[in-house]
Amino acid sequence: MPAEILDRPNPPPGKSQLPDSLLDLGVSLPITNSLSDGEKNAIQKFRRMANYIAAAMIFLKDNVLLERDLKPEDIKPRLLGHWGTWPGLTLVYAHLNLLVKKGSEKMIFVVGPGHGAPAILSSLWIEGTLTKFFPQYSMDAAGLKNLIAGFSTPTGFPSHINAEVPGYIHEGGELGYALAVAFGAVMDKPELIVPVVVGDGECETGPTAAAWHAYKYIDPKESGAVLPIVHVNGFKISERTIYGCMDDKELVALFTGYGYQVRVVGHDLDKIDEDMAASLQWALGVIRSIQKAARQDKPIFKPRWPVIILRTPKGWGAPAKYKGEFIEGSFHSHQVPLPDAGTDSEGLKALQTWLSSYHPSELFAEKGKPIDEIFSIIPEDEGRRLGQIKESYAGRESFVVPDWKQLAAKSGSEESCMKVVGRYMDLAFQANPTGLRLFSPDELESNKLDAVFENTSRNFQWDEFSFGKGGRIIEILSEHTCQGMIQGYTLTGRTALFPSYEAFIGITQTMMVQYAKFVKVAKETNFRFPNASLNYLETSTWTRQEHNGFSHQNPSFIGAVLNLKAEAVRVYLPPDANCFLNTIAHCLNSRNYINLMVGSKQPTAVWLSPEEADIHCRAGVSVWRFCSTDEGLRPDVVLVGIGTEVTFEVIAAAALLRTLAPELRVRVVNVTDLMVLGPFGSHPHALSDDDFGHLFTRDRRITVNYHGYSRDVAGLVFGRKGAERMCIEGYREEGSTTTPFDMMLRNHVSRYHVAMEAVRGATLFNERVALRAMELNSELQSRIKQAQRVIYATGADPEGTYDVPKFT
Repeated sequence: MPAEILDRPNPPPGKSQLPDSLLDLGVSLPITNSLSDGEKNAIQKFRRMANYIAAAMIFLKDNVLLERDLKPEDIKPRLLGHWGTWPGLTLVYAHLNLLVKKGSEKMIFVVGPGHGAPAILSSLWIEGTLTKFFPQYSMDAAGLKNLIAGFSTPTGFPSHINAEVPGYIHEGGELGYALAVAFGAVMDKPELIVPVVVGDGECETGPTAAAWHAYKYIDPKESGAVLPIVHVNGFKISERTIYGCMDDKELVALFTGYGYQVRVVGHDLDKIDEDMAASLQWALGVIRSIQKAARQDKPIFKPRWPVIILRTPKGWGAPAKYKGEFIEGSFHSHQVPLPDAGTDSEGLKALQTWLSSYHPSELFAEKGKPIDEIFSIIPEDEGRRLGQIKESYAGRESFVVPDWKQLAAKSGSEESCMKVVGRYMDLAFQANPTGLRLFSPDELESNKLDAVFENTSRNFQWDEFSFGKGGRIIEILSEHTCQGMIQGYTLTGRTALFPSYEAFIGITQTMMVQYAKFVKVAKETNFRFPNASLNYLETSTWTRQEHNGFSHQNPSFIGAVLNLKAEAVRVYLPPDANCFLNTIAHCLNSRNYINLMVGSKQPTAVWLSPEEADIHCRAGVSVWRFCSTDEGLRPDVVLVGIGTEVTFEVIAAAALLRTLAPELRVRVVNVTDLMVLGPFGSHPHALSDDDFGHLFTRDRRITVNYHGYSRDVAGLVFGRKGAERMCIEGYREEGSTTTPFDMMLRNHVSRYHVAMEAVRGATLFNERVALRAMELNSELQSRIKQAQRVIYATGADPEGTYDVPKFT
């Protein structure tokens, strides 16, 4: 975009800055002379060396500098790797190095192609980063052999980018969310630029499709910029790509429609270095112009950020053909171009020819060190190298945790857990003007979190009413994009919250799992510092879906979190507003966990005072003496509530039994930290065997009323002494558009079902209860039918259903 367009004052609301001829963008821009001959030569040698090392990582276990002809014994027994995308990645890496060296840019490089690690690892070795963090990969022949021979073995790096790779904040296992991660990373980092390579195969995923709009949530005054580089090489693992079948004008039209301005690189491979250098300088100029306008309080409404379309052949540089099959430029180069190099003499000869084409003897000096010329494009300041930028590994920045007790509700009142969370987040935003955000898939008002808007706003830059206002709230109706952005934001040192409808937070499940793997590996490195936890807030639960139907009832995300490494996860089901305030403060202050908080948005009873809530949440579980018989002493049965609404039903059942069967002695236990239930040693929070026995007794029946699927609890307590005494009820996959209490009845977690199970359990220890068991169960069954008749006749729950039980 011409500078004069970028520097114009802000247009009237609703109008954007568009050039007259959209389709000329990106197609006819000239290649400027942006490289000196010395820079061009150095870049080309950097690329040759990086590509040579990357290719060798697939094949070689010895003779890594090709000092003699290859022999079968030089070849690895298992050939693993994904060559197809690597040459394009090394091209980008080399040019970014030079861009950083020549300017003042601070960059984190995000790589979408999942198995692109060797391209990055080879580049990191050349620039000296691997040696700094991993002494075994020294910048000599021995270190190079360790890198090449160890690749894709138990002693080396895996084939995808993960937390072991310095400078990188994106787990490369699942395709689709690199773009959203990049946008999250630049928020509140005004000097940061994040180039992100998005493969044309990755562009076919849903998460990427939504994330192209994420720049519309970037305020150039307060945040940095993302530079997307769409790597179009035409093939996936065995099929053409959609973008690979689109010509330049189609791609330019597509991205112009998205709101970008486009430049296409790569039609003339002989001049690709000049083209890439010029295009990066162009993109940087556009970014700086947009930022300058915003930071001089002359923001451009709907600025058009740059995107580069990079066209290179698939598997660029591999053998053109092998045994009658096209390799370079076809899907045959996606993984291992010469799969029989270790077992077939023709394959070995082809590999010798291929690796020799990089002329390694011209690139490596004495003892295997890169030649000095290559270092001329690498920043002298190590802290500015792509692999060593501190934002990628320095851990959490300072964060102020407000005192939650100033918002505590009075015990005995009613309060919405989500409303108090909204008020707490308002305090947190005031205490942390930057470095804290809330990412939500367009459900904040529905989830009763609207108090967050008391002192901040949404940050939707394409809305004339919210752009340029520094809002802390990102609402986009894509769980994938929210997940990607919160990952990038958290992994670069900030703190965030992700609230969502319970039924749809599971959309992010595989992304969450990939993130958990990244954090696990990060904790095992010696150079990454702890980041804030990833905090999920799950609400609009199945227990209170008064107007939404069966489709909105699904608590399965809890189970997905429980499946992860125990030390990495925390699952909380606070029973009331005060416990939720305590929990949200704890989670925001924690580090390196995946925290899942599950709670109600509707007003519910506040059972505990702030002091009691503090004690209860620290323990994770406790006997609730106020609703137990004789404060819980000598019970006939133990009633356990795990979750807001189902705990209400447990307490209502305890009150009901006091009236119907005063001879039945109950102990009521509430679990707010789900992880306490696992066998001792299975989780840092797990109760000892003695504590478990003290709470749940050593011989009484235990009736568990649980918010999620019963198998969650069954899986946790498996192996516990006493697990065989548990009757666990939870969501049974029964529901409709109905009343809240009907949902309790349909899923057998109502007070009547809890009371019936309590009677059954008590008969084993209380003769008086045993004598009356049939009449008690008959009465409870009658009350179930009576409640259902009222619900079906009136469409409302029976009067008094939600009256808070009284205990004297």
